[in-house]
Amino acid sequence: MIGALAVLLTFQLVGEIAIRWSGVPVPGPVIGMLLLFLTLHWRKSLPASLRATAETLLSHLSLLFIPAGVGIVRYGALLAEEWLAVTVALVLSTLITVAVTALVMQTVIRWRRGAPRDG
Repeated sequence: MIGALAVLLTFQLVGEIAIRWSGVPVPGPVIGMLLLFLTLHWRKSLPASLRATAETLLSHLSLLFIPAGVGIVRYGALLAEEWLAVTVALVLSTLITVAVTALVMQTVIRWRRGAPRDG
């Protein structure tokens, strides 16, 4: 489990380094996750230790919401002042996430069925 956790953290670090080097306005962990996905896709297999570690982390995912909750309590007054901008950002980002997820799901379903890609 320690080795698999080291792999996950290494990909996160590589993502952070890539972002700081390139200046792209994307969080480093997102780039690290993309690199991990591409690596696993290229290898065409998922090591059992990495699967077990990822499942363990996902089972405790709710703990990661505690800092966000503390931030809401800590900056409640600021959020009250900027409620409209926060609401618009939340609604738009949710809609974009749903749309991108739907497109990715359609692509994965077509890919798994072996259908040719459009475009």
